[in-house]
Amino acid sequence: MMKWHDAEEWVALMDGTACPVCRRGQPLDVVCELEAAWVTMNEQAPMRGYACLVSKRHVVELHDLTEAEGAAFMRDAQRLSRAIATATGAVKINYEIHGNTMPHLHMHLFPRYRGDPFEGGPVNPQAIAVRVYAEGEFVRLHQQLISELAGGPA
Repeated sequence: MMKWHDAEEWVALMDGTACPVCRRGQPLDVVCELEAAWVTMNEQAPMRGYACLVSKRHVVELHDLTEAEGAAFMRDAQRLSRAIATATGAVKINYEIHGNTMPHLHMHLFPRYRGDPFEGGPVNPQAIAVRVYAEGEFVRLHQQLISELAGGPA
């Protein structure tokens, strides 16, 4: 059942009082902090190189951001997208914003590869039953992504 069916719970999530990101002060698995958002990554990702961009301010929709915040969030999305593309060699990046279960603005970035399980269609994270990273690969990619976000290799 979707969280919005419980009106009380949904209101508390929407206004931030029950938002897990706001209660912790940041999301889980933070890789780095950018201008308007945090970048998160997790080894149990549905695609190699998957990352999530989470707004620093609790808002639910893009249009809830001020013009300046919206521009900063999109700059962060561009910066992260470029870093993922460089670090992974992905042929395409898919971007998704939902908020159906956690109404705190966040954008999923899914790198796409030739021959990936979802080639020609959208990514279905629930359909991934195997690890997408070989031993040590996540740590290397994580470090490379941080390096790219910091301005590229020295």
